[in-house]
Amino acid sequence: MNLFDSPPSTKWNFLSLGAGVQSSTLALMTAQGEVKPMPDAAIFADTQAEPTKVYDYLEWLKQELPYEVHIVTKGDLKKDSVKIRTAKKGHQYVESMVPAFTVDRKGKKGMIQRQCTKNYKVVPVSRKIRQLAEVARGTKTVMATQWIGISLDEVQRMKDSREKWLQSRWPLIEKGMTRQDCLSWMKKHGYPEPPRSACVFCPYMKDPQWKKLQESEPESFEVAVEFEKEYNTAKKTAGGGTMENLFLHSSCVPLDQVDLSTDFDHGQLALWQDFNNDCDGMCGV
Repeated sequence: MNLFDSPPSTKWNFLSLGAGVQSSTLALMTAQGEVKPMPDAAIFADTQAEPTKVYDYLEWLKQELPYEVHIVTKGDLKKDSVKIRTAKKGHQYVESMVPAFTVDRKGKKGMIQRQCTKNYKVVPVSRKIRQLAEVARGTKTVMATQWIGISLDEVQRMKDSREKWLQSRWPLIEKGMTRQDCLSWMKKHGYPEPPRSACVFCPYMKDPQWKKLQESEPESFEVAVEFEKEYNTAKKTAGGGTMENLFLHSSCVPLDQVDLSTDFDHGQLALWQDFNNDCDGMCGV
């Protein structure tokens, strides 16, 4: 199948809604009849850690769409990430969900494995689609289509569903639309520009996004600062004080000490390129 072709039609069609630029544009395009068929529903996976502006925009968007928006959640990503757990063998541990940066004793920088996208975005949405489409377990025939708001400039983020009963569709790519095209479409139709959709403590953010969060939503920025401290405390407590320091900023400097003006002119594209790292196309759209 050609990259720009839509997949075979299915009875059920669901839109993965992140309330960011691309997925919001796609949702409104369906409402205008520019992308067909009309989705049966949209699904928003809530990590309970998005900026306030994302939740505000989501509430506005729900009133604009002619179909229902389902909100699903695995839980509070912030609380779950700093929870000290006890294994069956008795040792304590903290699940490494948020991919923070590290520096080992030799000064080598690294990044811990990410689990948040899969566990808090991909899986909850897939489960809700299975429920709404009434797909029986063990089904191997394609029963439903999941629409994902990836644009042409992010084509490398395309990943098909791992579920045999579910296929992926990227309508913006079918139309050859970039993120800028989405912003232009929104402006042309008189819609407000969507906010960036990402957890307030996402380590993939670059200086322009951190600075914007700090200036426009200082309370959300403070949540990120406190989360970094709590994440370190939990990891070190569970590890008996032997864990390396964890950082949300790529400089490996505590977030409340970072000079966010240094890289302010580096542009925003790098953030969304970094999201290609096993993102499954679910964050930041």
